[in-house]
Amino acid sequence: MSTRLNIAPRAETLGANVLLQIKELILGGQLMPGEQLSLRSMAEALGVSVMPVRAAVYQLVADQALEVAPNRSVRVPTMTADQFREITAIRLQIEGYAVEQAALRVTPSLVRSLRKLNAALSKAMARGDTGRSDIVRLNKDLHFSIYETAAMPMLIKIIETLWLRIGPVLNYDLRAGSERTDKRIAVAHHARMIDALAAKDADAARDALKSDIESAFQHILAKQFS
Repeated sequence: MSTRLNIAPRAETLGANVLLQIKELILGGQLMPGEQLSLRSMAEALGVSVMPVRAAVYQLVADQALEVAPNRSVRVPTMTADQFREITAIRLQIEGYAVEQAALRVTPSLVRSLRKLNAALSKAMARGDTGRSDIVRLNKDLHFSIYETAAMPMLIKIIETLWLRIGPVLNYDLRAGSERTDKRIAVAHHARMIDALAAKDADAARDALKSDIESAFQHILAKQFS
């Protein structure tokens, strides 16, 4: 009996860890819309068998973060302009609420951490091509550090689901060496949001987030969906 109890948690932990790592690939901007995924290659890269990778991938298919193509391959979904508009409208409401709640719970240590993340993001943008692999990850880490401060696990799950769907599309804004990246526009919006959080001004924090999301939306809509 004890042997069976020891095996099950390890298997569950392995599967959860594989799922987490694949989510990070999507959230961190490592995959592009339409990109096909090889289960075997992913398993080799993660140092595991194909079985937990397949389970994780099909969980993400169920969450609409990945999709099964007609030839049965697994790929990152593409997105229409209407879908992009819908998800952005939902993000403005859901993430705006999370920022408002975070403003009620913000601590000086969180503000310091956010400023460091934003400074690192600015430096990554300044490096150009060599910083692109860090830009999407740092942007995601900054946003989720704020959202998690709201201390609402179900809300975080909803936001994560939205980001899993939209994460690859954000590459066109944060990884394409665009004018927005060159001018570090997201960094400026983040700085406003962090200042508002430090002042516990929920309305100003939400307004800064709105500006950040909408400016990225307008850029991507014009460049990718025109």
